[in-house]
Amino acid sequence: MTMRVLVVEDDRALRKAVVNILQDEDYLTEEAEAGDEGLLLAETHTYDLLVLDIMLPGMDGLSLIKRLRTKGVKTPALFLTAKDSVDARVRGLDAGADDYLVKPFAVEELLARIRALLRRDGKLAPEGELSYGPISFLPKEHDGCVQGTALKLTSTEYELLQYLVQNREQILSRSQIFDRIWGLDSEANDSIVDLYIHYLRKKLTPFGCEQMIRTVRGIGYMLKEV
Repeated sequence: MTMRVLVVEDDRALRKAVVNILQDEDYLTEEAEAGDEGLLLAETHTYDLLVLDIMLPGMDGLSLIKRLRTKGVKTPALFLTAKDSVDARVRGLDAGADDYLVKPFAVEELLARIRALLRRDGKLAPEGELSYGPISFLPKEHDGCVQGTALKLTSTEYELLQYLVQNREQILSRSQIFDRIWGLDSEANDSIVDLYIHYLRKKLTPFGCEQMIRTVRGIGYMLKEV
């Protein structure tokens, strides 16, 4: 599954450079110049990682990440900043950032830190492996399996199961799932999420795993071992 990254940086040249670096590594990127614009995007879209500057017009990066954490948004955040003091780093981490990289930085270090954050959050796993309980994946076949037996998933079912496993034991709203799997430009509506959850449960039923996909009434779904 392609990782989605939001880059919030007011220096246009640096922002474009970071976006290009990430796109070259097959990350799906969106960008914002101001803090309030970045906050709106982070609140209304689903991302796997946030890359933020601290000094931003409209709302600074510290305030932005504090607002997101207060609202329960747990997306990993990497601060890019020219401030190199211990106090600045401590304030950034205390505000809710997960890592801190001082400008100027090497491209290789930026990418390594991003991979580390995604692994820490369960988005990436060592050697490309991803699993939860009896569920694992066959990337070359674009399929999932339970205890070695293929589930014969469609492309959409595969993406949906991956997303659930990546966010295991976390409640995902229907709108989050819809945005992540189908995208806001889709002509479908979020009721399609319920339909594909039904399809997944049906394919997990022969293995006794259908109850791992739990309905959270009025909100959405959560994948958790029974």
